[in-house]
Amino acid sequence: MKSLIAAFCFVLFAAPVAAETVNVKVGVLRETHARETLSILDIPAADDTLAGALMGAADNNTTGKFTNQTFEAIDAKLEDGDDVMAALDALLDKGALFIIADLSPERLLAASERAKPKGAVLFNVSATDDRLREDDCRANVIHVAPTRSMLADGLAQYLIWKQWRRWLLIKGSHPEDELLAQAFRNSAKKFGAKVVEERVYADTGGGRRSDSGSVQTQRQIPVLTQNAPAYDALIAADESEVFGGYLPYRTWDPRPVAGSGGLMPTSWDASHEQWGALQLQNRFTQTFRRLMNARDNAAWLAMRMIGEAATRTGSNDPEKLRLYLLGADFSIAAFKGVRLTLRPWNQQLRQPILLSDGRMIVSVSPQEGFLHQTSELDTLGVDRPESKCKLK
Repeated sequence: MKSLIAAFCFVLFAAPVAAETVNVKVGVLRETHARETLSILDIPAADDTLAGALMGAADNNTTGKFTNQTFEAIDAKLEDGDDVMAALDALLDKGALFIIADLSPERLLAASERAKPKGAVLFNVSATDDRLREDDCRANVIHVAPTRSMLADGLAQYLIWKQWRRWLLIKGSHPEDELLAQAFRNSAKKFGAKVVEERVYADTGGGRRSDSGSVQTQRQIPVLTQNAPAYDALIAADESEVFGGYLPYRTWDPRPVAGSGGLMPTSWDASHEQWGALQLQNRFTQTFRRLMNARDNAAWLAMRMIGEAATRTGSNDPEKLRLYLLGADFSIAAFKGVRLTLRPWNQQLRQPILLSDGRMIVSVSPQEGFLHQTSELDTLGVDRPESKCKLK
């Protein structure tokens, strides 16, 4: 009898106690995107960005069943006039110390400062401004979205590979259009192309679809592009979506169009199906009844990065996860043919750039022959020796 009691006590006190569940709460802080687009196919859905985060959380929870971790996406959509600081505070009060941020550059920087005392980490999934990774880089902001320079370099490499070195550059009249135009100028200089002439398309206002019928556009675009010096490709810098989509097949000279129309560089496209991407596209479509766009994919990838770091560290501490993501042991599969890592000097995610014509992926950069001593992905965008980032 004594031996039975002793055996029972051994089992009772020696049996391992079940590990406490680690909860990871992720806020999705997102702006309302303009519905005034050139094509009705580009009108943003109500769950834009959020859908990707939700699917990423579901994928993380599949693994979390075995690691005793749970992942939750908490939505905070900003309507026009809403206070981003109040929305951020509400997420922080709910315990969301990881924030997937779909914000303008100014709001992203303000949110970064507000979140710093709480130790929260933001994941930028939409702002492409290079300054956010350079002069205005922040230690608590990880950049999942590529920069303008990465997108421009990805396109430039393909044009150089095709021997289309002479470019006619047409830019819009908004500040963002000039930033994109400068990225294309830098890419031309970097890879040996030449901008033979620049022209400006002035935005005179009005409805972007209703005020630009096919007959009117058919008359305007040839005039905009006639009498240009000899060029191989027309490059459109039109982040404001005013004219870029109207350029293909309407130019005075029969030339390919690229940039903001025609062949477009992007981090993700609904037509991408290589390297297993089709299964991700199908799962997304089955769940949300629409196609996955670049914002959705960046939010999904941000959530997967959080999940990977939480699984490897066994923690939900933001600083521990951030340091793991910056370390040599981190990499993540993203259906792009290579595993992705972070640039430790500015916390930008290295990634291939897809070149899409709107129906299929034409090519993927970096292109063959563009070499780098560390990673060929670092041929896209600002490399470490040129970086001005001092994380703070």
